[in-house]
Amino acid sequence: MKSITVFTPTYNRDYCLPILYASLLRQTDPDFEWLVIDDGSTDSTRELVQGYIDEGRIAIRYHYKPNGGMHTGHNTAYALIGTELNVCVDSDDYLPDNAIARILFLYRRDGTPEYAGIIGLDATPEGEIIGQRFPEDMKECRFSELGPKYKVFGDKKIVYRTEIVKKLEPYPEFEGERFTPLYFPIIVDEKYKLLCYNEVFCLVDYQADGSSHNIFAQYFRHPKGFSHWRKMTMIYNPFWKRKFSHAVHYVATSIISRNRRFLSESPLKGMTLLAFPFGVALYLYLLRKRNSVRDMSKLTQKPQ
Repeated sequence: MKSITVFTPTYNRDYCLPILYASLLRQTDPDFEWLVIDDGSTDSTRELVQGYIDEGRIAIRYHYKPNGGMHTGHNTAYALIGTELNVCVDSDDYLPDNAIARILFLYRRDGTPEYAGIIGLDATPEGEIIGQRFPEDMKECRFSELGPKYKVFGDKKIVYRTEIVKKLEPYPEFEGERFTPLYFPIIVDEKYKLLCYNEVFCLVDYQADGSSHNIFAQYFRHPKGFSHWRKMTMIYNPFWKRKFSHAVHYVATSIISRNRRFLSESPLKGMTLLAFPFGVALYLYLLRKRNSVRDMSKLTQKPQ
């Protein structure tokens, strides 16, 4: 069995996957398996990945599932992974040539059962670090502490011990919605720390159709998923300012989803009550922004 699984949830990204595949072929250490979770793609993803499997150059597993969104892709991956370590590499990202070698070396040198895994840096294809590096004297951290405590922002790449994530309750699925932000890192924080390294584990090439470019629209498309994320953050985030901020957003997304039971369902009812007027104001702001974006989209559409 391989030591680490690189898993990729993907939906209609056959134009991205060749770049990721090429980077996996260039890895200096072949001790990995690539697990492709096809989230109901209607393009040529299946045929493309099957072609890669037929080449036999690296270990690949392909799994097709009905379209359910990125979080359900993670649920499926965690159920299937059997290696000691795992790392999610999105379909529009790829790996430096020595990424697997460095990840395995660092984990084998420093990893112990008291840690959930290791965390490294993301960079652009041009090599620019996304966000901030870790402080030079930082050897370990909790993911939720990076911004508030250490002023380290920007995407980072986490490599988890598989036995840790397998113990977590799967991300919930809400009827009519296909997106719940990923919150497992803050739950893992409750019991485990991560080992920190100022090394680039992943190269990120954000796509215009990616979730990071469509967060605003997704507030209205997937309000129950966002509300659930806010509730989990209110429970597990250790910083009260962050809890209050998420309570404000929880109110706003509850209004969008027309959830009249939001106060009784809140894990922090007093804080949610205090956040209510701010949440209403945020909802009105989001509503205006959505309407203005729609109006702008109509103006820029080409006549048929």
